[in-house]
Amino acid sequence: MTDRYMLGHSLSESRRLILQAELLEPITRRFFTAAGIQRGMRVLDVGTGMGDVAFLVADMVGEQGEVIGVDTCAAAIAAAAARSGNLSRGNVRFLTGDPAKLSLEPAFDAIVGRYVLLFQKEPVSMLRTLNAKLRPGGLIAFHELDWQGVHSSPPAPTFDQCCRWAIDALRFGGADPFVGSKLYLTFVQAGFPPPELRVESIAGGAGDPTGAVSKLFNTIFPEAFVHTLEQSGVAKAADIGAETLPNRLRAEVTRLGGIVVGKREVGIWARRV
Repeated sequence: MTDRYMLGHSLSESRRLILQAELLEPITRRFFTAAGIQRGMRVLDVGTGMGDVAFLVADMVGEQGEVIGVDTCAAAIAAAAARSGNLSRGNVRFLTGDPAKLSLEPAFDAIVGRYVLLFQKEPVSMLRTLNAKLRPGGLIAFHELDWQGVHSSPPAPTFDQCCRWAIDALRFGGADPFVGSKLYLTFVQAGFPPPELRVESIAGGAGDPTGAVSKLFNTIFPEAFVHTLEQSGVAKAADIGAETLPNRLRAEVTRLGGIVVGKREVGIWARRV
């Protein structure tokens, strides 16, 4: 696994990740439920970050199960551990390091992750390494993204430009904005049987009663994107106006009376043969 996370670990990014986790939690839960995460399982959460996926899975496996969250960033692990104490989660713990190098015996019933593979330079190699940490018949399940299909109707220029900038920022930052559509082949090349796939998207108008679209606007453009775009010469901070971007997105979509369709949320899973 790579120890490079292009979005960084600033306080503002940590807050964005927590809000993003609230937005994605129902989708991730549906993916992992369909994949077969169930009570009593011992699960490894790779790239755990602030621990939100680990907490979700800990709820799914119950007190008889166990979740270990692993991340290469010590600061993120410290924050996750502190949150775990505040939430009184007794069936989850966190470790700093690369799961390929940590001693994590015995083998796991399942390995999960969210928004992890897009940051890997060699996702096939990573999956092969993780495969070895599964028991025979063990499950591996990821929730990843794909920016194909994102759009607005009628066209909302600010939203559409924001999405183009996000795609550019990911590319210039070394991540793959279209990883979701490549994962089927990635899993097969890593030695897994043909995986199952599910795809969802967050969609709606600015007044979406669920609040999902508002959270989408608030999390769509991480602070680190601005720096990446400036460094790459794509756009200047003054042109992006990241601080006011969520409000401008809401105002524009409201004025147009339209909808936005967010990036594809891709669930993919398979079992070790």
